Amino acid sequence: MTSPLDLAGQVVDLVRQVAGPGAQAEVGTERADLALTRFANSFIHQNMGEAATSVRLRVHLDGRTASGSSTVVTSAGLRDLVERTVAAARHCPPDPSWPGLAPPAEPDGTGNWDDFTASATADQRAERVREFVEAAGGLETAGYCRTGRREGAFANSAGHTVTGRNTEAAMDGIARCGGADGVARLSSFRLGDLLGGVLGGRASVKARAGVAPVELAPGRYEVVLESTAVADLLQNLATYGFNGKAYNEQRSFAVPGTAQFDRSVTLVDDALAGPALPFDAEGTPRVPVALVERGVTTAVAHDRRTAAEAGAGAASTGHAVPGGAATGAVPLHLRLEPAPSHNGLTRASEVSGPVVDSDTAALVAEVRRGLLVTDLWYTRVLDPRSLVVTGLTRNGVWLIEDGEVAAAVQNFRFTQSYPQALAPGAVLGVGRHTALQSQTFSSAWWSAPPLRLASWNFTGGASG
Repeated sequence: MTSPLDLAGQVVDLVRQVAGPGAQAEVGTERADLALTRFANSFIHQNMGEAATSVRLRVHLDGRTASGSSTVVTSAGLRDLVERTVAAARHCPPDPSWPGLAPPAEPDGTGNWDDFTASATADQRAERVREFVEAAGGLETAGYCRTGRREGAFANSAGHTVTGRNTEAAMDGIARCGGADGVARLSSFRLGDLLGGVLGGRASVKARAGVAPVELAPGRYEVVLESTAVADLLQNLATYGFNGKAYNEQRSFAVPGTAQFDRSVTLVDDALAGPALPFDAEGTPRVPVALVERGVTTAVAHDRRTAAEAGAGAASTGHAVPGGAATGAVPLHLRLEPAPSHNGLTRASEVSGPVVDSDTAALVAEVRRGLLVTDLWYTRVLDPRSLVVTGLTRNGVWLIEDGEVAAAVQNFRFTQSYPQALAPGAVLGVGRHTALQSQTFSSAWWSAPPLRLASWNFTGGASG
């Protein structure tokens, strides 16, 4: 079987043959083996697996740029990819902002890899599902456990080559009781970090505590957001705020050098800390990049194009993504640094009502009157510049009175500026543990501790 690096080299050679020595080409290849075990009604109902090799090609020829991709990696398939991409480049409009190819550079390591996860079987995923279901104590459950391995390579016609690999694992499940859902989810590059019994216990306790929710008036409330909710903040901040293209086009709230956040907020994008390849779509090595340090915005993410457009002093930060000319440079591995004294995956097993870990319990204990929020979903950006977001709560909301959970509350719709929620003086507490959250079979992940925030704007009921 041809290695991803050899495959990338073959495509670069084909570009030279088809387009001539003056063409610039960059090629990314990836071989992914992904598997998913899904369960519903407390039974596994689907095991699925996918093994595929993909090739991405970008060609710059006579001042014009075009991209193409394929999963057909036969000789004929690769030649077809090259010929149609070169033909497209000849018909594209001029590309005066072409930044050139990445020069040779070595990444720091080859990526996080775990042999046990790389060879995980359906039985091993099913064991975690069994633990989750049993820990739910008879409640109806649903969700998935997934594992994957990726091997990638990059080559360009400037002589730059790089390879890497990573494994990934995640579990996401709900338990249902009397119409109330409780959720627990966690991601890692090690399957061994996913404890089905702990996650099932958390989901079931939350479900039982969410039965018969009361209606609460809309308004501004102090909130404790669990890590599952904080992940949505990080995702939107990354996509719309620290995106180099959005920054260049003045669509971002980010103002480097300005104290835009509370001093307790430090945001670092660090692909090397989780399941990701150690280089970006342009072959630039990924390194940890501090975007906010103790409340001060210090940087935005750049690929080669957005860095060139930003002007003197800017350089790629290793955040090129496929299709980046349209979407921009996005920091896909954002971590909110926890409070001092501990850092790592949450493993606490204590459960007491809907408060299922010691970090959240400590934050709740300081709230005189507010809300505990498990999850945010269906979030949509209303104003990119101020990052005003609307969305819904789900999987559990509870009223907090005098440091204790008093009652389950019906879901809310909210409209909230995310930077404003994290502004100076608005963050009242940060948890000491982080929990990795990721999207299904996506290379993006967010590392988040729970947060206590002074104000969150709830605008109505979930159906409003």
